[in-house]
Amino acid sequence: MTVSDGRRQTALVLLCAAVFLDSMDLSLMGVALPSIGRDLSLPESTLQWLMSGYAVAYGGFLLLGGRIADLFGRRRMFLISLGAFAAASLAGGLLSVGWLLVLTRVVKGVAAALTAPAALSLITTTFTEGPRRNRALGIYSLAGATGYSAGLIFSGLLTQVSWRLVFFLPVPIALAVLVAAPLALPRGERPSAAAGGFDGAGATAVTGGVLLLVYALTEKNWPAGIAAVVLLAAFVAIERRQRLPLIPLGVFRSGRLTAANLAALTWACATIGWQFVAVLYLQRELHYTALATGLGIVPMGLAIVVTANLAGKLINRWGLGRVAALGMLIQATGILLFLRAGATGDYVAVLLPALLIHGIGNGLSFPSLNIAAVGGLPDDQQGLASGLVTSSVQIGAGVGIAVLAAVMPLGHSALSGYRLAFLTAGAFSLLGVLIASLGLRAPAPAAESVPATADS
Repeated sequence: MTVSDGRRQTALVLLCAAVFLDSMDLSLMGVALPSIGRDLSLPESTLQWLMSGYAVAYGGFLLLGGRIADLFGRRRMFLISLGAFAAASLAGGLLSVGWLLVLTRVVKGVAAALTAPAALSLITTTFTEGPRRNRALGIYSLAGATGYSAGLIFSGLLTQVSWRLVFFLPVPIALAVLVAAPLALPRGERPSAAAGGFDGAGATAVTGGVLLLVYALTEKNWPAGIAAVVLLAAFVAIERRQRLPLIPLGVFRSGRLTAANLAALTWACATIGWQFVAVLYLQRELHYTALATGLGIVPMGLAIVVTANLAGKLINRWGLGRVAALGMLIQATGILLFLRAGATGDYVAVLLPALLIHGIGNGLSFPSLNIAAVGGLPDDQQGLASGLVTSSVQIGAGVGIAVLAAVMPLGHSALSGYRLAFLTAGAFSLLGVLIASLGLRAPAPAAESVPATADS
């Protein structure tokens, strides 16, 4: 292995550590909330925003984060945002005032929204398109998926000692990455597009629109949803007239990019929505403790790890469309197998097979969709493509959780409500199978064939 190869591999490890942190923070807080509420006498509304504040900020700033990475330097933005993430984590562990704790979570969400697309675009510009990039993106996707599962486990373990450790845990990992990253990450040059100005109006419209959309889904606030639609429509109108738009609408002429983002949205609706309901089912119906719930999910995480390592080889042999569709079909099978679980739910005979099958489907589909979303675009649009697919996943997570939470009360009993939710999650995954099968069949377009300017 040459020195340059070694540096690329080191950079990949550091970038994967960052996305591991971002994903882990999505699940790390859940188990700790009751302890935080008791110790600080916080109302339930404040506790809810400790969760949703992170998600709303993350989902809302992703597209802006991707474009900022393209315009002002991926390496620079990665280091700055990861430093802010570490500082906010440290502050959260030291504070005891509810609204200040929520503020640290919002800051972390914004930092994660800047870190994730910068990290993903650094990978896509460091590794050339083909098997090497596919393998790197598979490892990156694996880091994100395992981070979420690890957060469930660590949350249960740390909360037994002190809920403050949940805030402190990301700090040493982030600091270690910050020390090593300047030596390993490619420096690159500041993109010339930055000199041409910044689409402030488009950034304001799309960020406000996505923030309001995620807020509306989280809080079931329909006026906020209407305002989100108005802002997003205004954003499209603005981008059509901008000389240097935040999101060149011409990229959506790539059918594969559009299909990859739609499939990623349905993927998140299915798997993140299902995980939300499955955790409730394990704790409320089967009376699992928080720690037992996290440990019960470990086999699914291991299945994701093993399968994601094989995904690159399968993609090279069978193609993105087939692997993505197969993965989402297997994922749907695992979700629907939860319909067999009753009021007592035999873990070994019923739950474990469903978790393993779901994990295999995740490990195949998620890397495939990430590769499809960034393939065929030039280097100066990799941050944009990364932000789009990550935003699709975050918005899909919000939609999936909101829809499944609305479906559950429709059952005539608690158990039937869970089953309705599992059916709905399975339907989302099957919709993703259809999108991937039809939209990802064609090879990626050449980079120069995707216009970088807005539609007119």
